Amino acid sequence: MDVLKHKSFLEELLFWTIKYEFPQKMVTFLLNMLPDQEYKVAFTKTFVQHYAFIMKTLKKSHESDTMSNRIVHISVQLFSNEELARQVTEECQLLDIMVTVLLYMMESCLIKSELQDEENSLHVVVNCGEALLKNNTYWPLVSDFINILSHQSVAKRFLEDHGLLVTWMNFVSFFQGMNLNKRELNEHVEFESQTYYAAFAAELEACAQPMWGLLSHCKVRETQEYTRNVVRYCLEALQDWFDAINFVDEPAPNQVTFHLPLHRYYAMFLSKAVKCQELDLDSLLPDQEMLMKLMIHPLQIQASLAEIHSNMWVRNGLQIKGQAMTYVQSHFCNSMIDPDIYLLQVCASRLDPDYFISSVFERFKVVDLLTMASQHHNTVLDVEHERSMLEGALTFLVILLSLRLHLGMSDDEILRAEMVAQLCMNDRTHSSLLDLIPENPNPKSGIIPGSYSFESVLSAVADFKAPVFEPGGSMQQGMYTPKAEVWDQEFDPVMVILRTVYRRDVQSAMDRYTAFLKQSGKFPGNPWPPYKKRTSLHPSYKGLMRLLHCKTLHIVLFTLLYKILMDHQNLSEHVLCMVLYLIELGLENSAEDDSEEEVSMGGPERCHDSWFPGCNLVSNMRHFINYVRVRVPETAPELKRDSLAGTSSDGLGSLQNSGTAQVFSLVAERRKKFQEIINRSNSEAHQVARPKMSSKWSAPGSAPQLTTAILEIKESILSLLIKLHHKLSGKQNSYYPPWFDDIEVLIQPEIPKYNHGDGITAVERILLKAAMQSRMNKRIIEEICRKVTPPVPPKKITAAEKKTLDKEERRQKARERQQKLLAEFASRQKSFMETAMDVDSPENDIPMEITTAEPQISEAVYDCVICGQSGPSSEDRPTGLVVLLQASSVLGQCRDNAEPKKLPITEEEQIYPWDTCAAVHDVRLSLLQRYFKDSSCLLAVSIGWEGGVYVQTCGHTLHIDCHKSYMESLRNDQVLQGFSVDKGEFTCPLCRQFANSVLPCYPGSNVENNLWQRPSNKSAQDLIKEVEELQGRPGAFPVSISSETNLSKEMESVMKDIKNTTQKKYRDYSKTPGSPDNDFLFMYSVARTNLELELIHRGGNLCSGGASTAGKRSCLNQLFHVLALHMRLYTIDSEYNPWKKLTQLVEDMNSQLGNEEQQPEVPILYHDVTSLLLIQILMMPQPLRKEHFTCIVKVLFTLLYTQALAALSVKGSEEDRSAWKQVGALRKNMCDAEKSCEVLLSFVISELSKGKLYCEEGTQECAVVSPIAWSPESMEKYIQTFCLPFLRISSLLQHHLFGEDLPSCQEEEEFSVLASCLGLLPTFYQTDHPFISASCLDWPVAAFDIVTQWCFEIRSFTERHAEQGKALLIQESRWKLPHLLQLPENYNTIFQYYHRKTCSVCTKVPKDPAVCLVCGTFVCLKGLCCKQQSYCECVLHSQNCGAGTGIFLLINASVIIIIRGHRFCLWGSVYLDAHGEEDRDLRRGKPLYICEERYKVLEQQWISHTFDHINKRWGPHYNGL
Repeated sequence: MDVLKHKSFLEELLFWTIKYEFPQKMVTFLLNMLPDQEYKVAFTKTFVQHYAFIMKTLKKSHESDTMSNRIVHISVQLFSNEELARQVTEECQLLDIMVTVLLYMMESCLIKSELQDEENSLHVVVNCGEALLKNNTYWPLVSDFINILSHQSVAKRFLEDHGLLVTWMNFVSFFQGMNLNKRELNEHVEFESQTYYAAFAAELEACAQPMWGLLSHCKVRETQEYTRNVVRYCLEALQDWFDAINFVDEPAPNQVTFHLPLHRYYAMFLSKAVKCQELDLDSLLPDQEMLMKLMIHPLQIQASLAEIHSNMWVRNGLQIKGQAMTYVQSHFCNSMIDPDIYLLQVCASRLDPDYFISSVFERFKVVDLLTMASQHHNTVLDVEHERSMLEGALTFLVILLSLRLHLGMSDDEILRAEMVAQLCMNDRTHSSLLDLIPENPNPKSGIIPGSYSFESVLSAVADFKAPVFEPGGSMQQGMYTPKAEVWDQEFDPVMVILRTVYRRDVQSAMDRYTAFLKQSGKFPGNPWPPYKKRTSLHPSYKGLMRLLHCKTLHIVLFTLLYKILMDHQNLSEHVLCMVLYLIELGLENSAEDDSEEEVSMGGPERCHDSWFPGCNLVSNMRHFINYVRVRVPETAPELKRDSLAGTSSDGLGSLQNSGTAQVFSLVAERRKKFQEIINRSNSEAHQVARPKMSSKWSAPGSAPQLTTAILEIKESILSLLIKLHHKLSGKQNSYYPPWFDDIEVLIQPEIPKYNHGDGITAVERILLKAAMQSRMNKRIIEEICRKVTPPVPPKKITAAEKKTLDKEERRQKARERQQKLLAEFASRQKSFMETAMDVDSPENDIPMEITTAEPQISEAVYDCVICGQSGPSSEDRPTGLVVLLQASSVLGQCRDNAEPKKLPITEEEQIYPWDTCAAVHDVRLSLLQRYFKDSSCLLAVSIGWEGGVYVQTCGHTLHIDCHKSYMESLRNDQVLQGFSVDKGEFTCPLCRQFANSVLPCYPGSNVENNLWQRPSNKSAQDLIKEVEELQGRPGAFPVSISSETNLSKEMESVMKDIKNTTQKKYRDYSKTPGSPDNDFLFMYSVARTNLELELIHRGGNLCSGGASTAGKRSCLNQLFHVLALHMRLYTIDSEYNPWKKLTQLVEDMNSQLGNEEQQPEVPILYHDVTSLLLIQILMMPQPLRKEHFTCIVKVLFTLLYTQALAALSVKGSEEDRSAWKQVGALRKNMCDAEKSCEVLLSFVISELSKGKLYCEEGTQECAVVSPIAWSPESMEKYIQTFCLPFLRISSLLQHHLFGEDLPSCQEEEEFSVLASCLGLLPTFYQTDHPFISASCLDWPVAAFDIVTQWCFEIRSFTERHAEQGKALLIQESRWKLPHLLQLPENYNTIFQYYHRKTCSVCTKVPKDPAVCLVCGTFVCLKGLCCKQQSYCECVLHSQNCGAGTGIFLLINASVIIIIRGHRFCLWGSVYLDAHGEEDRDLRRGKPLYICEERYKVLEQQWISHTFDHINKRWGPHYNGL
């Protein structure tokens, strides 16, 4: 911290650069000269010289983040060079400067530590609330330090320099005990401090990372000296710390700190010394007293973890849970919990086991629970926490004794164990596994995940599950799941418990394990966590196993077994599981040197030693304990029985004299041991001054009076286990020693390394192991089994106790019943939801509740899903279907090519939309409007290819008045919804499907059985007349429009909704705005749109047939009623009605043409026949009779057929035509000339050639038009293809109106099947001859006359406009299914082209580029540059391209967003990496490849209009995308 003296311009420059907080230009300027070697050295020295000044400026800076980045930008280039770093270290004391600067920096934010002894503490810690720590201001300096420690030569200097080590330990001790938590006992904290983020970050970055850096240089024997140095100064710092906080032997109650970096330094260097440097552990360990102190704080943390999970710290707020979770979280665990557990293992292996065990139970506050008495009083713990704290204590012991991370496992074994533990909790993606495996936190230290060993271990333990798409709409990523043999051999619950951040993960692992065992048939019931053989211990740690062979633990195990057997409160299956686990561990690790039948009975025994004769678990298991003296509250049931015991034969007197009643107090034991150890290690001189232990434990002040009682036990561990077996199996004498049948079991035990099973199997395993290890045990087990065992619940049960037991049992049964009911309910609900939400398959759905049981009762009944009442829909109280209306341009995207277009990825590739269905229809309409009368044009075509209104329903119905009140309640609901109630949006009250309108159901039958089932014998002429009359009647409708009923109001309002669904430009095509013809055209086009879309959903044809099941989700019937009602408001003048032109001959053809100045009407041959069908049907009164429907279809088919012939004649060449003409002319006088294709074609050609239609062709054009030679077969095929779309739509319409099934068929016979289904084919039609379409013709009047009349209209038009006349005749009807653009295999090709492509509107490179997957347009997402009238470009494009639906790929994020009207959602990504994972925002930078399955799903949702139903997370975009 000296004064700076500048001697050169460089120094001056650097000084001002620092002063002004590293301006970017200066940084670049100074760095640009680094290639010059002399400058580099000079600059580095200057930088080091100014290091303290940098630190001071950094602390004062307001922009510390920016400044930090710039400092590191420079320093990383200077210090990463080992040669340079070594030179500066030698010449400029770089290490001294760095450590001193760090120390000095932290000194500015120290506060007094409140740990342990608040008043007299001399220890200071950093204050985690200071900006310095909160904002990580120290990180550039720490990162430089870590950087230079990565060089071997520099690290060696550091490890050799004692002074530096002392300073560094001094620095580390500032973090020892920071962020102290004190348990709130009364009030909840007012303000939850978030300082723990800073504390954990500081320990990881400032302490742990440098530690890992130093450890990486202590890998070989030659570096032993360094380890000794670190350990020595670490212990000194720890001793100073204990003195400073005034620590004796009891930690202060109710406080915990998770930060003990000194302990962890010490632990990690010990571990390294034993593992890599072959050092003797004992030479590095301090005396016993220091070990006792060392274990206290890490043990305190383990106990506090259990307290936090038991909700004892709940008043400290959520942040304390956050700390407990961070402590074990994957980035922190190997710098925090792992060293702590290891240090405790070291202490346990060197300290007196009785002392250690009693300390553990005392820390976990469950000492008072460990009594034989059925009642006890716990002075330090509430009853509700006892069970979970006991579980915590036992779990900790199991972890302590089972974990081998630092005690002998190799690095590869550790990696494998970590990976198995993570995979057992849940299936994991590759990236999350990489993240969850604890890695060495120092980036320069060697093991990098993703290295060879990671991949090889992963492929050894896990199977890859490819990404799938679930029906509910959630997208799965590629996952790794454990192999079967991993579950079978390697599942380790201990490791899972150690590594779980959330407790539910342990349960999840157990559930998955259970499922595996059931599935593989290894174990049917509810298994216990499996017992797993451990890696053998490193010899240095053998002492750890003494814990399993100490009397204290045996007494605890005995007591707990007894309590479980006697059903005392607060014990769980989990406790039993842990107790048995510890017994089994003890048997596995029994001391071999104990001679078999030895019984050590030396010297006068101390009070508790008389419980058990020795320390070996094997022999202690068989030791019977007769009487136990316990302290019980005066109310305890034991006292009442006491008097009886006095009079019993063996008499109490003898007992008291011989002193055989065992007394045991854990706390007293621990005190005694502690005193012994202290006396051993210290001379008594300064013992006198030792303060008294905290009085809290010695005198339970408020406790009720305790009395001593003596219990008769007469059990041993073995006998308790056998009784437990009976209890668990629920049968008397259930245990049968296996060696009775096969003595081999004992001699050559086939005990697998790994055991599945439940408590019963665990008990059997333990008894077998006990018998194997000792003949005495075997004999005693046999004896116990021979006696007929008395019933298990003990002999002295009072009536009152029995009552409570019964009560418990009843309660348990009730609970089980309730669980069962709930489960059943949940499964029902689930199966309902599955069917209700399965949008794609209408088959397995709940039908709309329509009951048509008897044909005579034709009234349809509906269920209202809000009020639950059933009834017909009436005019006063109409019922409606829940529907979603949405504008759609999917139909307009059809092309005549089955191959989808490719997304452009070069400048040359562009997509032009002139060949789409929408474009072709637009051109046709504008061509007609140029030459013909406007009102007539609007009847000759359909619109709605773009912006057509699609209506879909979930099939549920409700009363319209119920719906209104439901909407009202939604409006008043303050909850944030994903939809806008003001726009009429809601979710179906039953299945929660998104909807925005209600379609009224028409009163009367759903399917008019009685009207159309009777076949009528009327002639065709009569039917044609009837049709004409019915159309002529205005408003001939059961509901008269004039009377304003509720139904008609609703019908009007839903019509308004339908109109408002799409934009005005998609409704108005008339030259005179607001003309009624517009509405008329719009209405029948809505019907057309819905029929065409249904056809597409069926795959573009009707080959698959389909029963009326589709009707359950279809609302076409109701829609037809609404449309028909409104179309009847408009009457077509009877002269203009196309029906007349189709069925009547006109006397004077010329009068039809109109005057010269008036535009003519559209010739009937230019009309779109499907549109005519819909107009005719919707103009009829509903419900329609079947005979009328068939009549209309027959008449229209004659027109369609003629159109096909005309189009064919135009397609053929001049020679073709003359040939056709001759063939037909010969046959004209045959009997069935009107049904002969050749005759009719020849007639059409001769009629049309009277005009100029064929004349104007140049010779070269013929070759272009007809490259094929026409055969009768190809002509027939052309005609069928031309007519099929009409037949399909008619059949669908018939299916919906009359509820008839659609037959299924092969593709080649689709035409004939549909024709006979529609009644076009005579029923007696024979299929011997090849089928010809002409046989379907049924002319209403003389064929040649009417064809002449139709051709005359065209002739007069082609006189003037031959080219256009020809173009209008060739109608393109072969549209293929719509597709999204085809995407390239590799995402990089898209990214490279688009991410620097300029926007065509604003000519800038957009910040967030996106591309439309429907048409390939490139747009700026959120770009203000391209905003038009407050609409950003994506929203605008979604309206123009998809009538409100847009699908965009965000180039810089690889995800797809969907815009639907005023809402948007993130759909997910169709590009995944090699491991089947998304890489949103391209953060991981992995190569991405197209996932075809996902893309198909996206396309399917687009075509079926189900984005709203399947994707759940919608939000408003406020036109800002």
